[in-house]
Amino acid sequence: MKRILLFVFGLTCMTLSAQNIQYTKMDSIVVMKLLQDALKLDKDNNLIIHFSHQLLDIPYVAKTLEVNKSEQLIVNLRQLDCTTFVENVMALTLCANNGKTSFEDFCKYLRLIRYRKGVVSYPTRLHYFTEWIEDNTQMNFVKEIQQPDSVFTQVQTLAINFMSTHSNLYPMLADNPLMIKDIEITEENLTGRQFRYIPKEEISNTDAMRNAIQDGDIIAITTKKKGLDTSHIGFAIWHLDGLHLINASQIHKKVVEEPMTLYDYMQKHPSQKGIRIVRWIKDSTYSLPCVFDVGFRN
Repeated sequence: MKRILLFVFGLTCMTLSAQNIQYTKMDSIVVMKLLQDALKLDKDNNLIIHFSHQLLDIPYVAKTLEVNKSEQLIVNLRQLDCTTFVENVMALTLCANNGKTSFEDFCKYLRLIRYRKGVVSYPTRLHYFTEWIEDNTQMNFVKEIQQPDSVFTQVQTLAINFMSTHSNLYPMLADNPLMIKDIEITEENLTGRQFRYIPKEEISNTDAMRNAIQDGDIIAITTKKKGLDTSHIGFAIWHLDGLHLINASQIHKKVVEEPMTLYDYMQKHPSQKGIRIVRWIKDSTYSLPCVFDVGFRN
């Protein structure tokens, strides 16, 4: 990432009592520097691609949200996994699009993006990406592209139960088994829903595909793994040779713009079935509340 300039900043309209936000001073500095720099961009600049590129080379680290005994809003731009990468880019984009430059506003957007109705708790964290799409759609942040007469030729029918049947893999569930029932309710609500997707064999460098997928769209990779809806996410970017993926990569151990096309990338992963497409709504004008009912801790 480019050299970060240090500067003094203030936070206004803030409630500090609950101490539910975990971050470092550098996280807040990075966020505010990125947002200040975004003010200089042309109006036609693709903010998703811009902020994705600003986060290139940040190390990939799994489970950065699983470090506390109780749920907190974690801001960590020093280490990213595929989901936190997308969430941070979205929060930066929503701030910049709405003329927000404070760390406070970034945290408000991140909270709304990551948690159902913005309520910070482990059961209300949007663990399954289908629920993430649904909740962010209700706030008019995104919409899923579902075009039955185009390249979306297959239908995914959800059968969701991975977290409740593998609770030992999730420290919070392992330590708090009563939460499993809340997770099961979410899984039951998702099970049976259907969504159109593009099979990986049909991803191509055609006019129809380029019309269906835009630079900056979220690519959600569907999976054959039992009990899950998706296994990986990132952002779409078109090159001359076809569609590529910007993502926090476990393979490369950092945020990268994949050198190979998405078609070639997915052929190397037998469990991956295809892609669902989710688009940021550029004219989204969600009104942030003035009082944020969780405070800051560093």
